[in-house]
Amino acid sequence: MMSLIHGVLFLNFWTFTLSLVMSRTIYESAIVDKHERWIVDYSRKYESKLEKEKHMTHDEFIVAHTGYKMGDNSTMSQSTSFMYESFSDVPTSIDWRKKGTLTPIKSQACCWAFSAVAAIEGIIQIKTGKLISLSEQQLLDCSTNGGNRGCNGVWMMNAFDYIIQNQGITTEEGYPYQSMQETCDPEKQINKVDIIIKGYQTVPINDEQALLKVVANQPVSVALEGHGLDFRFYNGGVFTGDCGNSLTHAVTIVGYGTSDEGLDYWVVKNSWGKAWGENGYMRIQRNVNKQGGLCGIAMKASYISSIIS
Repeated sequence: MMSLIHGVLFLNFWTFTLSLVMSRTIYESAIVDKHERWIVDYSRKYESKLEKEKHMTHDEFIVAHTGYKMGDNSTMSQSTSFMYESFSDVPTSIDWRKKGTLTPIKSQACCWAFSAVAAIEGIIQIKTGKLISLSEQQLLDCSTNGGNRGCNGVWMMNAFDYIIQNQGITTEEGYPYQSMQETCDPEKQINKVDIIIKGYQTVPINDEQALLKVVANQPVSVALEGHGLDFRFYNGGVFTGDCGNSLTHAVTIVGYGTSDEGLDYWVVKNSWGKAWGENGYMRIQRNVNKQGGLCGIAMKASYISSIIS
């Protein structure tokens, strides 16, 4: 009788143990599935860029993620006029994300190319209704005539000049991003987007009201100070952090508005991946009592003024 009881207890014990093992296996499988979906959603391998960045010094992070070169550059296709000077129908808020004007957030080490491309993608969609992801890599490899040096710090306006001189730019699919400058490949440039950029303008310096007029009509490529710790670790809300006006990073303004707390802000599309900020975007305070705006955002802004489709 005792042997039978021991046998039943033993069987129940192993049944319970097996159940735990199976439950754990199912749970771990679910975690793996969720993780793999995360990889797909973020379009990157989990050798993890985030994990890698945790171990970077701040200087290493800045070198890897910024690259705007401030300087007195002379460009060939830049108009000195301001086409929105008399524009007065400025809405209280606008968000180009909600109008289908923007391609998904990307992750880069060459901010100037991504800033310029996002502005171009935006105006093309607004004018033609076509949302096309364009090639940043083509700019890195081929836009060298105006002082561009791959990811090592350049001007967005030189990118505009190159596209105008080249009479177009190809798609991201046709000339995919490689995270570094490579040799310009003429064969990859053959299938250009059937839209020609004819000119661009700069926004009057240190003028947030002029900048507002442009953003009400299209995304704008801007430079700002993006090397501070507050900026690096921004994770949501309206950014009011500590920063100066040393222009070290390039982003794209894609909207503006006012928070529930009454803070005016710009909506900025960054290129540090979806895990940064608000799904890759930032709201940064607008109308601050500071020349150049917060982080110098109104000091160096440019936008496409003429396209032919």
